[in-house]
Amino acid sequence: MNDFDHKIRESLSEGLMSDDIRSLQINLGRYCNLSCRHCHLECSPSRSEVMPKSAIAEIISSLGEKPFELIDITGGSPELHPHFRFFVNELGAQGHRVQVRTNLTNLIEPSLSDLIPLLGALRVSLVGSMPCYLEDNVDAQRGEGVYGKAVIAIRKLNRIGYGLEEGLLLHLAFNPGGFVLPPSQVELEGVYRKELERRWDIHFNRLIVMANMPIGRYRKQLERDRAMETYMRALKDAFNPSTLPHLMCRHQVSIDWNGTLYDCDFNLALGIAVNHGSPNHLGGINYDRLAHRSIMTGTHCFGCTAGSGSSCSGALA
Repeated sequence: MNDFDHKIRESLSEGLMSDDIRSLQINLGRYCNLSCRHCHLECSPSRSEVMPKSAIAEIISSLGEKPFELIDITGGSPELHPHFRFFVNELGAQGHRVQVRTNLTNLIEPSLSDLIPLLGALRVSLVGSMPCYLEDNVDAQRGEGVYGKAVIAIRKLNRIGYGLEEGLLLHLAFNPGGFVLPPSQVELEGVYRKELERRWDIHFNRLIVMANMPIGRYRKQLERDRAMETYMRALKDAFNPSTLPHLMCRHQVSIDWNGTLYDCDFNLALGIAVNHGSPNHLGGINYDRLAHRSIMTGTHCFGCTAGSGSSCSGALA
């Protein structure tokens, strides 16, 4: 057992187990137009891994009548996937509630001008990366000019009702720029709302606050600045057992571009596949067994249990 397993057994004698599967997260690949310095997947324009259409079709077929609360599509930049439109259209036709994670910048590209109307027509929820309400901080983390493009994209989304009308959800995602834990989600959301409305008259529904996981490019930063030990100590010291019932790995499964199954997108980044007594690949997927499985863990998991907790949906406690 690793340090995290030992810690959670103080609260959960059987270890970390899944309760059910409420959401299915699908990673369409590592290709992205940005190379963000904190990215746990180390996505970039030079990455070529993308989910083949055959795998997308297999996912659609496997869903059937499964009553998932959410189909969560991520990447990379999922909207740049060659079969993205096909995928969201098919999911919409099946009646699934769909959410797409976007860095926002692609939504203003002339070649993708049909995306915002399409997403709106399908009532697809969006989570847009916006790690600060200040331009310098965003561009330092995600690249020069990213903040300005994100603001333009949010304005375009607001114009068709995103962030304003019922059923057109636009959430923004924050992660710290330094080697620190995130602040209070409630308090920071209030600041975001005030500042973005004042500066740009743009609107959103919720702010999702996430901790940086000590993996991928962020881990390389920590190691380069000799801050890894200090950051891990901060995560461990802030362990909060009240986050355990709400950990996203207990209520979802992640599918990678190549069809491998994972407990979460962070295990996916590390190549730690599910271990549940059935094939860990899309071709042999067994949702019933996945709903009652032992979660694979590592010391990076302290990132989800520190302070108010962290998940792809924000704070947990």
